[in-house]
Amino acid sequence: QVQLVESGGGLVQPGGSLRLRCAASRRAISAFHIGWFRQGPGKEREYVGTISRTGVTLGYADSVKGRFTISRDNPKNTVDLQMNNLKPEDTALYYCAASTTIGMTAPSEYRYWGQGTQVTVSS
Repeated sequence: QVQLVESGGGLVQPGGSLRLRCAASRRAISAFHIGWFRQGPGKEREYVGTISRTGVTLGYADSVKGRFTISRDNPKNTVDLQMNNLKPEDTALYYCAASTTIGMTAPSEYRYWGQGTQVTVSS
């Protein structure tokens, strides 16, 4: 089992940036491929991007390509989501999730989830 905790969310103006962090405990985060997901108001949970155990970013949702970047620091047991040029439509509860299968994009394919961190983009 692995426990995941997201942090770094907050209120930011359009065009601003935030860095979210996913920290693991109980198990080394290096044992898992990590996905980022988000759920906006009145919307279903959607895929943001994934990174492999060894740090290869496998893909991003079209809505965030060119603006968001996933990275990991396995010795620190962390995976980060750098979000730039934020838009109001990025407002959502952001989750990190862990899987032993690489490249999964559906929420149902991830076994372990953090509690989420809220990102609100508003002027």
